[in-house]
This record gives sequence, C-alpha cells and structure tokens, in this order.
Amino acid sequence: MNLQRYVLKTMATRILVAALVLIGIMQILDLLDVTNDIIDRGLGVGGMVKYASLRLPRLIEQAAPLAVLAGSIFGFMKLAGDSEIVAMRASGMSAYRLFRMAVPVALAVMVIDFAAVEVIAPRTDSALQTWWRATAPPAEAVKAQTKAFRVGGDVVMATTADVSGRTLSDVRIYRRDAQGRLIERIEAPSAFHAQHQWRLNAPKFVRFENGEPRIGEAAQLEWASSFKPSDAQALFFGDQDISAVAARRALKGGSAERPPAFYNTRVQRAFAGPFGALVMLALALPVALASFRASQGAVFVTLCLASGLLFLVFDGVFTAMGESGAIMPILGAWSAPLIFGSLAAAAIVRLEG
Repeated sequence: MNLQRYVLKTMATRILVAALVLIGIMQILDLLDVTNDIIDRGLGVGGMVKYASLRLPRLIEQAAPLAVLAGSIFGFMKLAGDSEIVAMRASGMSAYRLFRMAVPVALAVMVIDFAAVEVIAPRTDSALQTWWRATAPPAEAVKAQTKAFRVGGDVVMATTADVSGRTLSDVRIYRRDAQGRLIERIEAPSAFHAQHQWRLNAPKFVRFENGEPRIGEAAQLEWASSFKPSDAQALFFGDQDISAVAARRALKGGSAERPPAFYNTRVQRAFAGPFGALVMLALALPVALASFRASQGAVFVTLCLASGLLFLVFDGVFTAMGESGAIMPILGAWSAPLIFGSLAAAAIVRLEG
C-alpha cells in the first residue's frame, strides 16, 4: 500500500465513522420528537423507518462539515500519535503535500453533501411533507392557508388546503407592466394544475387599456406561469428549505414572497455550503503538526475543534445577513469559508515555518 492510499484510507475511515455517529445521534434526537406522533397515527415501526429515511438527506447536510472536522482531527491524531507524521516529515514531506493527500476525501464529502441537499432533499422533503400531513389525525387536519406572493412581475393572492399544491381557491392575480402599473386584474374561485399549466375556473377579469377598464369573463382560462405545485407546497406549507433550483426559478419569474437577496444568497450557498468540508479539513491539519510528546496535542486539538465550531457560527451569521439584504449575497454565502480558510492557511504556513 503506497503512502497516498494509506493516508486516504486513514482519513476516510475516520470521517465515515464520525459521519455515521453524528447522523445516528441526530436521527435518534429527531425521532424522539416525533415518536409519539407516529404511534398516535398508527404508523408503527414502518412509519419510523419511512420518516427516518426521508429525513436522512437533511441530516447529511447538518452532519457533513462536523464529520469532516472530527474525522480529520482523529485521523491526524492517529498519524501523529504513531509517529508516522515524524517519519513523513523526515523523508521531506511538507504539510502542504499531506493536505493534498487528504483533499480527495473532503472533495468526496462535498459531492455527497451537494447531491443530498440539491438533488435528493427537495424530493424527500416534498414526500415527507405530503405523507406527514396525509396521515395527520382529524384534530390536526390541514387548515386552509392564504398567501400573497409574486410570480414574476405579477402579484398573486390565493388560498389552499391541498398539500400537493395542485389546487388553489379564491385566486386573485394582479398583472403589472414593466413600470409596475396595474394592467389587469383576474379573479377566479378556483384553479387546478394539469398538463404543466394552471387552469382558472370561471374567471372574471378587468383590463385597463388607456385608463379605461374593460370587464370580461370566461368559463376557463389558462394561466401561463412558471409557478409550480412544488412552489405552492413550499410557499403555503413552508416546512422545507428552498433548493438552489427553486431559488433560481424565483429570481427568473417564479413564485417569491421574500426579497431577491434571500434567493441570491440561497443560490450562492448551494456551492459555498459543501465548500465548508474543505475548510474543516484545513482547520484540522495543524493537529498533524503538533508535538504530542511536548503536550501540544491537547492544545492543538482544542484549538482546531473550537475554530471549526466558530466557523459554523460565523457561517450561519453571514448567511442570515446575506439573506436579509444587510450585506451582498455573495459576501453572505462566501465570507465565512474564505475567512476561516485563510486563517487555516496562515496557521499552516506559520507552523510549516
């Protein structure tokens, strides 16, 4: 076994174990909150398994950076504690090369994290939401929700109790021109999504042409819109996070009830979030350069662990600032990874001498 493969195996094994432990703990805590509800609904063990499997992508998202941090610290501790780092250094290996050897593991975690959050989670969130509300007892039946939101330049108000997001009631659409002036108002008692489009039933409309209102009605009207049932699910029953794809759609004319800064930050976070795994690996690397015989090990482990936790705190704060519009979305998404990545690089350079 060559050195590259040995380092990869050492790091990958410990990161995987850390991930399994963290996900297991999170899964148990999550199930403790809903076990009584699952039993009351008569879903049994099968319901617990289904709930746990549908929640798994979101738990991977939460556990990924911590797993890389903890696994990397334990991996570097093993290499340093067995004096293997000493042998590597004696042969002329630098800390930079050691980091490059471990990078493929962090990259693999980044890919898994991105796939879980952006590809799998939007589907499992929707399935969990539909299943959870469909199995609710009568006392917890879904209540109709009324929302006002934007679809492109139009302002829409609608009500629904349909968890699938395919039917709306009391629909009012206010269409505006490029200058924001009202040009048409449409009211319909109901709307149904079928064949990739919305159909308004018995709509009445008022069009404003040259300042004069023109009243009309129809048996049915097609509503050409990028608004999808999945958007209605997230909008009316908002128990799921918005994916980057949904955020892009909102920016390009899809449904939106939050300012553009929120959706721009969410798009940036799709890439900045997984990048945190690489930052965590860099923050853990100083442990490999510690002298455990000189009692530096405990100090370095504590500092690396604390810096990783601080990174998560700052990352959350900057993201919230970006979503609120307090700072530019790109700064909100990338400030913490770049700042802590730079601090880790500076520490490695100083330790390397």
